[in-house]
Amino acid sequence: MIRVLGPGEDDNRVSVFLARELNVLFHRPFVTMGIERDGEIIAGMLFNNFTGHDIHVTIAGTGWTRRFLRAFGRYLFDHLRVERFTGITEKQNVVDIVERIGGQREGVMRNHFGPGRDGIVLGVLKDEYRYRDGLKPQNTERVRNGPSAV
Repeated sequence: MIRVLGPGEDDNRVSVFLARELNVLFHRPFVTMGIERDGEIIAGMLFNNFTGHDIHVTIAGTGWTRRFLRAFGRYLFDHLRVERFTGITEKQNVVDIVERIGGQREGVMRNHFGPGRDGIVLGVLKDEYRYRDGLKPQNTERVRNGPSAV
């Protein structure tokens, strides 16, 4: 069974999964979303560096579903009300997914994940995100306290 782990759940397994997949450490504050299949995390996103108009997302895993991508879009564009997100990954399957949902390659961060492990920088604008489902934000005031304000 597949289950979407939303940003309000603060499930530490998602950050542990991402740290293991990418061989990096993450330090709070951050918020995560993930996909769980039969009790195991198979994909995750970690949100940090929230600036009001942009948020950085670290991405790894497989098994992305439309349901997850819609929940992701609602959180970023309807709840946090960002204009864009910046994705950083070294995994080609993640690059492919981000490009399919409307993202563009914006650059490379050399050695971002360690020596010889470059991070591919992807940007997705709100108006280009392909999985927006038309929901309006619950609160018309922009979220100012960062991604932990769920």
